[in-house]
Amino acid sequence: MSPGLALSGKFAGQGAVEADASGCEVRLSDGRSVLDFGSYAVTLLGHRHPAVVAAVREQLDVMPTSTRSLANPVAALAAERVTGYLGGHLGGALSRVHFGLNGADAVEAAVKLARLATGRRVVVAVEGGYHGKSLGALGLTHHDRFREGLEDLLGSVTHVAPDDPAAVARVAAETDVAAVVFEPVQGENGVRPLDLDVLRRWSADARRAGAFVVSDEIQCGLRRCGDPSVALAAGLEVDAVLLGKPLGGGVAPISALVCSDALYEPLLKDPFRHTATFGGHPLGMAAVPVALAEVEAAAGNGAELARLMAEGLRTLRADHPGLVADIRGRGLLWGVDFTSPELAGEIQMGLAQRGLLVSPCLSRPETLRLLPPLVAGPPEVDRAMAALDGALEAAAAAWGDRRER
Repeated sequence: MSPGLALSGKFAGQGAVEADASGCEVRLSDGRSVLDFGSYAVTLLGHRHPAVVAAVREQLDVMPTSTRSLANPVAALAAERVTGYLGGHLGGALSRVHFGLNGADAVEAAVKLARLATGRRVVVAVEGGYHGKSLGALGLTHHDRFREGLEDLLGSVTHVAPDDPAAVARVAAETDVAAVVFEPVQGENGVRPLDLDVLRRWSADARRAGAFVVSDEIQCGLRRCGDPSVALAAGLEVDAVLLGKPLGGGVAPISALVCSDALYEPLLKDPFRHTATFGGHPLGMAAVPVALAEVEAAAGNGAELARLMAEGLRTLRADHPGLVADIRGRGLLWGVDFTSPELAGEIQMGLAQRGLLVSPCLSRPETLRLLPPLVAGPPEVDRAMAALDGALEAAAAAWGDRRER
């Protein structure tokens, strides 16, 4: 494994490693407990949610994997629940589902089906977007850090500026477009919500040009940003929503492409055109219906948590104007910009030492992400804000000493 990752984990844990976890808490090998507002958006229901663990354990005792020769009723139930969760229709009377194991799986499937269904090659993606690091998905991911040394990537991908309403119409006038893919909230790019009016224009222009519209909500969907789907709640004309990260309830690795019949058409004609050995595996599928139900049960708590997070972060910015450059967020996805990448790194280590785990933004190293779980409450938000305040105070003192020297 990577020595760099090992060293980073050693610093964050001060020599201790993660040992077990429950709810919002992760316990370390030295007996300390830390609050998890990170985990890259996976633990929306916290760690080891009892209902999800029970469902997976029950399936483990019955049939954890699939023969792939016989029908898989666990996957069928999961597909029914996912399509029902998103309203049962996306551009048609019946939604379709393709299950994967991670976000890049869903992105790869969406692009592949769009190209097959349209017979076209060009895909429009957004500057600043992140869609995974597998070679196909990496063609859509924008940041040079992940692409350098790997060109040529997936051909015929055009990246457009997020604030250019006419971008899709302009590209579609120049060439045949298979799909337009965007994140309504760009998580890896520093938690940047895209302008919904721009997305509406893009979606309408793509539809007029005969292209599919794909909303990548692997990080921001499933009520992470308040709604089951950001795109659908905004009334965008989309042909697919990509889900992942918390879809397995923080227990199983699951992603899903949920799409219209038209986009799914290549798999209606030939179901073996795109498959994966562990796609729809029963052990993970058992988690999906329970995870969706528990997310909905906690949705009201999420709205209150979002309000508390917004208030707390605004106060911190006002108290530390020389260190905190900006805050952005929606629901339970927040980005805090610091005045330099070096300061952000120092704050991240300081937070870990004070018992708070957050996620960095690799594309924007000056930004840290806070991703509280739905099962958190006011005491956990207070702890998080106190840790941030303490880390900022310590950083201010340390940077003041350096300037004096």
